[in-house]
Amino acid sequence: MSDIIHLLPDYLANQIAAGEVVQRPSSVVKELLENAIDARATSVQLIVKEAGKQLVQVVDNGIGMSETDARMCFERHATSKIKSTEDLFRIRTMGFRGEAMASIGAVAQVELKTKPHGAETGTRLLVEGSTVAAQEPAAIAAGTSIAVKNLFYNVPARRNFLKTNAVEMRHILDEFQRVALAYPEVAFTLHHNDVEIFSLPAGKLSQRIVGVFGNNYKEQMAGCEEETPFMSVRGYIGKPEFAKKTRGEQFFFVNNRFIKSGYLNHAVMTAYEGLLPKDSHPFYVLFIDIEPERIDINVHPTKTEIKFEDEKTVYAIVHAAVKKSLGTHNIAPSLDFQSDVNFAPLQPIRMPHGGEGFEKEGTFPGFKVPSSPKKASVNGWEQLYEPLRNGQAIEQEEERITSPSGMGLLDDTFAAPMTTSSKTLQVHHKYLLVQVKSGVMIIDQQAAQERILYEKYMASLQKKMVTSQALLFPQTIELSPTDSALVKELRAEFQELGFQFEDFGGNTIILNAIPADVQAANEKELLEELIEQYKNNLATLKLDKRENLARAMAKRLASKLQPRMSDLEMNSLVDKLFGCEVPNYTPGGQKTLVIMELGQLHELFLKG
Repeated sequence: MSDIIHLLPDYLANQIAAGEVVQRPSSVVKELLENAIDARATSVQLIVKEAGKQLVQVVDNGIGMSETDARMCFERHATSKIKSTEDLFRIRTMGFRGEAMASIGAVAQVELKTKPHGAETGTRLLVEGSTVAAQEPAAIAAGTSIAVKNLFYNVPARRNFLKTNAVEMRHILDEFQRVALAYPEVAFTLHHNDVEIFSLPAGKLSQRIVGVFGNNYKEQMAGCEEETPFMSVRGYIGKPEFAKKTRGEQFFFVNNRFIKSGYLNHAVMTAYEGLLPKDSHPFYVLFIDIEPERIDINVHPTKTEIKFEDEKTVYAIVHAAVKKSLGTHNIAPSLDFQSDVNFAPLQPIRMPHGGEGFEKEGTFPGFKVPSSPKKASVNGWEQLYEPLRNGQAIEQEEERITSPSGMGLLDDTFAAPMTTSSKTLQVHHKYLLVQVKSGVMIIDQQAAQERILYEKYMASLQKKMVTSQALLFPQTIELSPTDSALVKELRAEFQELGFQFEDFGGNTIILNAIPADVQAANEKELLEELIEQYKNNLATLKLDKRENLARAMAKRLASKLQPRMSDLEMNSLVDKLFGCEVPNYTPGGQKTLVIMELGQLHELFLKG
């Protein structure tokens, strides 16, 4: 039998390694930015063209490389950071495996220019598909410039799997933001297709957060700091009232390396327990500094997952740090952006006297003292008895209501809802009571509106029946770079819903029209909340763009509709709900209605 096992050629081995390290243009961005940080750069430029498919270039003013080092950096497992097994457990640098440059060089055309400080000339190196095409002296500035062109040019199958430019650019922005947040003392710039997206001067962490996410974060942040002999925690958390529906702005850094950890996120969320609205997520940027020997970062190719030697202690310290910060900042302190952490002095809470005029300076706005029970109104109770007094009875055809995806039948024996001539009762501006043959139907107002709006917007997107209302005064809306990339990606879908906008340069758009059935008020807030809901769906569900956008639009608008309804509006809502394909569930699976049968009602009064 002949031998069948053989060594892979270097170029093929490098392409296989690239499959782990270089998954898309953002992977190249991550590796090159981390190399610049390891080179002790104080200024880093990221230049991107066509979302990285055409060009990813990083220029830094770091220590540079000699001619030999420039050649060696493209060899597999060539690194300056590890010389022994012990070094593997004392890593404080970003890269250490020596795979990144070899992997990138295997699937792209790379031009490297580098010169150490103090050297007379530098080195220019061209690498194509793991092959050195040219190496020559060059007159360049001190530091390093690496240009990665035509990613996956020699692996067309991999290139075909890349997403649209808008999607790939969002991934690049994510990687850029992580590195920029981790190193606020380093100046960063980002240009895409010759347009400046970010210009972040070196500064303090609080300034960097505002530079990355926008000026509205000035009021949201509360300093968080905890020192223990085991580890330290520092950074900023968001005040509960600014929590969002998405987990987007949540960052953990361990020894300045970005990580993903559901375990530590749980530590933060439990510290906020009782302070957040339902299904909301707070902002946080937290840095954990711990001895490298207590962690293992070599457990994932992208190094975004690590193992802690003592997870429970880390959990407890993070939880305590966040809890302490929330307790210290419970009166919403001012934040001094000239220093990293500034705790405002606590002010005494002036308690109100009586139930009137409660919203005064120094008190909690929106909080109301309940009035005396003796003053409680009993008006409206008579409406419950009107159907009995008038001898009204509902005798209609029985109707089966099926749930989505074969989830079962609600009830076979209740009658269809009352028409506009029948009586519907609103309870606490949240629920509708409708008499049916088998008992009483209770409808969740907001859930019903969400189902109705969802089916309407899905029909609009599928049939492309656009109806818009022009704004009397077009709104200029400045978005974050990430949201701007998302809006551009969804431009066609937004237009099919009835939104009309145009680019105003940078991350700013001009909103000219909104869907015809949307009330013209707070258009900026509507668009921002719609984007927020879309991102929330994106993080938790696998949906195509149209369905995601229809769900997001329905959910946000349903929550904004006026809770108080006239008799005509209530009956119209019931009729529209039962005109839906799936009337008894929202798109997310929440019930829109329940049936309480007569037998259940009887039991309520018979017990005891």
